Amino acid sequence: MSSFGASMSPGARRAMLTVFAMTATIMQALDTTIANVALPYMQGSLSAAQDQISWVLTSYIVAAAVMTAPVGWLSDRFGRKKLFIVCVAGFTVASLLCALSQNIEQIVLFRLMQGMCGAALVPLSQAVMLDAYPIEQRGQAMGIWGVGVMLGPIMGPTLGGFLTENYSWHWVFLVNLPVGILTVVGLLAFMDETRQQSHLRFDWFGFLALGVGIGAMQLMLDRGEQLGWFDSPEIVAELIIAIVGFYYFFAHSFTTPEPFLRFVIFRDRNFLIGCFFMMIMGLMLFSSMALAAPFMQNVLGYPIMTTGWLLASRGVGTLVGMAMIGRLLRMVEARYLILVGLTLTAITMYQMTGFTDDTSGREIVICGLVQGLGMGFVFIPLSTVAFLSLPSHLRTDGTGMLTLVRNVASSAGISVVIANLTSKTTVFYSQLAEHISPFNDALQAPDVTRWLDLATDQGRALADQMLTIQASIMAYANDFMLLTAICVLSIPFVIAIGSTASLRGKKVAVEVME
Repeated sequence: MSSFGASMSPGARRAMLTVFAMTATIMQALDTTIANVALPYMQGSLSAAQDQISWVLTSYIVAAAVMTAPVGWLSDRFGRKKLFIVCVAGFTVASLLCALSQNIEQIVLFRLMQGMCGAALVPLSQAVMLDAYPIEQRGQAMGIWGVGVMLGPIMGPTLGGFLTENYSWHWVFLVNLPVGILTVVGLLAFMDETRQQSHLRFDWFGFLALGVGIGAMQLMLDRGEQLGWFDSPEIVAELIIAIVGFYYFFAHSFTTPEPFLRFVIFRDRNFLIGCFFMMIMGLMLFSSMALAAPFMQNVLGYPIMTTGWLLASRGVGTLVGMAMIGRLLRMVEARYLILVGLTLTAITMYQMTGFTDDTSGREIVICGLVQGLGMGFVFIPLSTVAFLSLPSHLRTDGTGMLTLVRNVASSAGISVVIANLTSKTTVFYSQLAEHISPFNDALQAPDVTRWLDLATDQGRALADQMLTIQASIMAYANDFMLLTAICVLSIPFVIAIGSTASLRGKKVAVEVME
């Protein structure tokens, strides 16, 4: 701790630490989506093929997923402050290198580096926030922390589109530089170091087995839809490699005395149920975003900036929910708040099954606000419940595992809904096309043939366009119904959540930070 940080009051130091933990969270969460809209611009600038440019996203996801698991061990071995600062600095440097890339090989390499460093930012920031606040204030602390996690994916497409359209795709990465530098300085000044456990030895076999399993699974999920899933030898090979990797990881971890991922955290019922609902929320948040953005652009015809602003309505709803939840946790059991949040999420997902090409922007905004409110009601009580009874020495392992569960569920969910969207669009198009024939009396009516004459090229092109739009709308509705069913089926598991009575009716205590 620097002399400047040590001279401040405990409350002021905690507030400043919160600010810089939040900037790290927002920076990492933002980068999960900010590059998406810039991909077409990168492809032309870097002279990359369509399948090559997708590795700009895939490399980041794979590296982040693989490196999330050992965060707890690294924090214990080298100290949380040292690891946090190294990761933020590495993420910032990698962002600069991404912006300076001259070809596809360079940017994929630097995105791998960015993902490796960024993997620790969210779990470390959450662990810092949990340790900085007493138990009765953790609801509010998780509300503040959750703003960064939830707003990043919402702001990413809008900010990425703005920077790319008005400047260049390089600024998608350069925007991280001032934030990263400020965060490093802030952590140096205000964060305390944890005790380093130098006796710990790294479980290389377990790490490599898990890394191979996660990496192969991520590649399979990311490339499956493009290659035709299990019709492709590559996808089959990646599935086999993933199964073998996970088998050896679990077999090794349960038989070695010091695995780098401690399964003792799953003996805590609250943490286990927290992982389950974190998986559901990760799937709901990112899968619905992956569907909503192309629906607005391809079906409703909105430009990228308008789409970003409409998607931001869900972020506003989430902010409102998080602003309310800190105080509500002191008066209401967390499980009841989660129940309300899941119910609102399920209702709005079902409402989205009725979206068509005539859906107004006003209806989308209202649905997004309510859906964001529901997610805010789930996310913060869930984070509080998961760590309610988990020992402090397992907290970093827990935050890393929650992040890993959310990432894997998000990736799997996106792959499933996009693959389902593609296949169902083809199926629905074929079903609708069966009714387009000269033998359909409705198509022979004078009022129809006046503008849809199948005997002309223009009429057939118009019919094809109409069928494509209608098939897409039906496919999107099918996906939103799938998400609705998953959300509804998860609701009964709320009864497994333990009581949070210890958070209610307590006066706020000031914790002196060492």
